[in-house]
This record gives sequence, C-alpha cells and structure tokens, in this order.
Amino acid sequence: MPYGSSPPLHLHRTEDELFHILEGEYRLKVQDQEQRVGPGTIVLAPKGVPHTYRVESAQGGRCLTVTVHGDFERFVRAMSRPAEHLALPEPAGLPSDDALQALKATAAKCGIEFVGPSLQ
Repeated sequence: MPYGSSPPLHLHRTEDELFHILEGEYRLKVQDQEQRVGPGTIVLAPKGVPHTYRVESAQGGRCLTVTVHGDFERFVRAMSRPAEHLALPEPAGLPSDDALQALKATAAKCGIEFVGPSLQ
C-alpha cells in the first residue's frame, strides 16, 4: 500500500479482522486506541469495533489482512478491477459522490459500515 493509504473508519458486522504487518510502518486505530506498528506486529480488530489504519512509511507498506467469514473478501472482489501494470496505481484522488454511494452500498451488502473519516 502506498504512503498515506487509509480507509475510512469502519466496522465489520460479521467478522474479526486481523492485520499482520510485513513491511513499513502503520498507524492503527482500533476503537479509541491508536498505535504505531511495524513489521512482525499483529493487531486484531474484533467484529463490531470501529477501526482503520494509515501507512506512515514513505516507501509504503505491506500487510496481510485475515478474515474468516468471507464478507470482506466479497467486498474486495466486488470493488476490484484487473491491474493495468505490475505496480501500484497512482492515487486517484477523492471519489465522486456516485462512486462513494456505490462503495457504501457494496460495503453494506458485505456487513461493513463506514462510521468515520480516514486517518490524516
């Protein structure tokens, strides 16, 4: 993930989410607790608990995200598109209102609720 990458504060209604940091530095927020973490760190975001992260290292970061129920996987598949190159895409900027509404609708179908902003 590129530097500054941060999803909106959200929760999963049906599944826990586990983050295993492989490379880079991340700032993770779970509920009201925020921490900076690096390679080797594992953090659990239990279902129903708001959480987000932000990639803080200039070179970006890599992490494994593990869920078991399948809702998050369905969300990622629904929102994905084939890669155009073997590299991370350039940041696209803020989504349009229509794209944001489509994102929220797809998330809701997958048991995910956006409850706040991304980390800045």
